[in-house]
Amino acid sequence: MLRILISILMFVFLLLFVTSPFAALAGVMLILFIAGAIFLLGNIFQTLLGSDGNS
Repeated sequence: MLRILISILMFVFLLLFVTSPFAALAGVMLILFIAGAIFLLGNIFQTLLGSDGNS
């Protein structure tokens, strides 16, 4: 459960970084945002399916 919460927080912070007007490296942040979204969806699917991703 802690892994899911950390993933959600990471996703939200990446979203804030991408949308901030002072993002000098917006292209790199967009790539990180997409990667964060993929990891977040993977962790949510692992939680919904009941498999333990830590083992």
